[in-house]
Amino acid sequence: MKEEKIIVPANGYLILFLFLLLFFGGIVQIILTESGWYGFAIFTAIIIAPGFIMVQPNNSRVLLLFGKYAGTVKKNGFYWVNPFYTKKKISLRASNFDSERLKVNDKLGNPVMISTILVWRVLDTYKAAFDVDNYENFVRVQTDAAVRKLASMYPYDNFADEGHVEDITLRSSVNEVSETLEKEIEERLSIAGIEVLEARIGYLAYAQEIANAMLKRQQATAIVAARHKIVEGAVSMVEMALEELGKKNIVELDEERKAAMVSNLMVILCGDKDASPVLNTGTLNH
Repeated sequence: MKEEKIIVPANGYLILFLFLLLFFGGIVQIILTESGWYGFAIFTAIIIAPGFIMVQPNNSRVLLLFGKYAGTVKKNGFYWVNPFYTKKKISLRASNFDSERLKVNDKLGNPVMISTILVWRVLDTYKAAFDVDNYENFVRVQTDAAVRKLASMYPYDNFADEGHVEDITLRSSVNEVSETLEKEIEERLSIAGIEVLEARIGYLAYAQEIANAMLKRQQATAIVAARHKIVEGAVSMVEMALEELGKKNIVELDEERKAAMVSNLMVILCGDKDASPVLNTGTLNH
């Protein structure tokens, strides 16, 4: 397989001077001498003219001679090349690609909507021009394929009721997922001589058909976790209250009264509403 060959053509300004000399000099001589032989000078200038090229910064020209690769001009400036060369312009500037939102299944089979933002540029003009049919379309298709594969490798999120817990998820592990995505896309685009500068997830959400259900599930998980912390704190406070009452001998509590006190404290500490105090002027059993 051929590789990219960098060439530096002839200075375009010198050839431009020669072109002007042949073209206008030939016209002047024909007028003065009325000799048709100077027409060859004009004909030569006309043949020279198609060889002029201008390469702007971060651009390139791929040159072919009757279908054979001749080289690539990457240095910006004004040049002259063989007039019979076919010149193909390829940009070396960084390009930004925002993929469409794709519906794919994550590792747990949940449908999610995902898109990626890719920053890329052409590194090898020979591969970009000849190893793939259309390198820009190739970038789009392979990026979509890489995103689909990435989504199937990780779950969208972890839930407390799942039988297993993943260390990396699409929602929370942004850096790890972006590194994996970048490597996957770079491997796919290397055949086209494309360098991946950055790849990251641009949009991520559950698909519409399960979005409401998963939102309720997330809310329920958060409520259960909050209740768990409240109960832990309430048990600790009840334990501390009983211990302090026992140390200071404020009141003697038998097992029945301790149970009633624990019950009342747990209701007060774990309840959603403020407790309503009740004044008891009798005994516990009346």
